[in-house]
Amino acid sequence: MAADIAEQPAGYARLLQPAYADPIAEVAAAIAGRRPRHVVFTARGTSDHAALYAAYLSEIRLGLPAGLASPSAVTLFGARPDLRDALVVGVSQSGGSPDLAEVLAVAREQGALTVAVTNTPESPLAAAAELTVDIAAGHERAVAATKTYTAELLALLMLVEGIRAGDGALPPDERVALDALPALADRVLADPTAAELAPRYRFAARLVTTGRGYGYPTARETALKLMETSYLPALAFSGADLLHGPLAMTDPDVPVLAVVGSGPGGTAMRDVLRRLGERRADVLAIGAGAAGTGQTSPAAVIGVPDVDERYAPLLDILPAQQLALALALARGEDPDAPRGLAKVTSTR
Repeated sequence: MAADIAEQPAGYARLLQPAYADPIAEVAAAIAGRRPRHVVFTARGTSDHAALYAAYLSEIRLGLPAGLASPSAVTLFGARPDLRDALVVGVSQSGGSPDLAEVLAVAREQGALTVAVTNTPESPLAAAAELTVDIAAGHERAVAATKTYTAELLALLMLVEGIRAGDGALPPDERVALDALPALADRVLADPTAAELAPRYRFAARLVTTGRGYGYPTARETALKLMETSYLPALAFSGADLLHGPLAMTDPDVPVLAVVGSGPGGTAMRDVLRRLGERRADVLAIGAGAAGTGQTSPAAVIGVPDVDERYAPLLDILPAQQLALALALARGEDPDAPRGLAKVTSTR
C-alpha cells in the first residue's frame, strides 16, 4: 500500500502524457459531438467515489444533470430505462464486476452512449462499452485501492474538461494547472503529519468523515479506506447532511475528519466546523482551507497546497491514504491484506 501511494505523482505525470491524454481527448470529442442531455455513472466501492466526483464535475462544469445508477435495478429487477440522449459511464479499476458490465450493455441497447473508465482496457466492462478510457495506473499491489482511485479522478477530470472544450483538447491554462499536479502531490506526500497523527486515533471506536461539494467524495473514500485497512467503523456524511441529525452522535470521543477546501465547498464547511466545536468534537481538518476555519480551530490540521477546488480531491486524499496506512499499522493490522477482501470483487 505504501508503494502504491508513493507512485501517485508519477501516475499523474504519466496520464498527462500524449500517449494517454490524446486518447482521452478523442473520447471527449466524440461525447461532445453526440451532445448528451444527461449523465449516469455506475460504479462500486472506491470507484463509486470517483464517479461521485465526476457527477459534481458534470453538473457544475457541463451543466448536465448527473447521477449514480443503482446496478441492481438492472441486474436484479430487470429494469430497462429509456436512456436515449444519455451518457452512461462505468467506472471500475478492474472492469471485472459483472453487474457494471451488464448495466453498460443494457444502457447501450437502450440508446445510451456508453464509456468505460478502467485500469483494464481488455476487461468485460470495456468490451461492453462503445468507448474506453484507460486510466493507466499500472499494477496495484495492495487490495485497498489508492493509485487507481486518483488515476480515475484525473482521467474523469480530463474527460469532463475535454467535453466542455468541445473538441476534446484541454485549454492551455487548464493544461498548465494540471501539469503542476505531480510536483504538488510529491510535496503533499513528503509531509509526515498524517503518519504522526495516526497514534492519536489508535483506540478510536468509531469515526466520522465529512465534506461538501468536491470534498464529499474525498470524505467518503477516506471512510472506506479506514474501514478496509483498520476495521474502524467510519461514517461519511456531506457537511449538510451531518447537520440534519447525525451531528447528535458527535462528542469528544468520536473523532471527525473534515475535508475543508478553499472554494465554495470549503467555505460551506465553516458552519459545520463551528457546530462540531460546540459539540467539543475532536476534529482533524484536511485541505487548503483547513487552517483558516474562523473562530473554531480544529484539534489537528493537515494542510494541502491551495489549488482550484476541482483539483483538490487529487491532493486531499493523499494524506488521508497515509493516515489509513499508518493507523492500520498502529492498530496492529496488515493494510496489504485486509481480511475477507480480494482485489477484484464480483457482484451481480
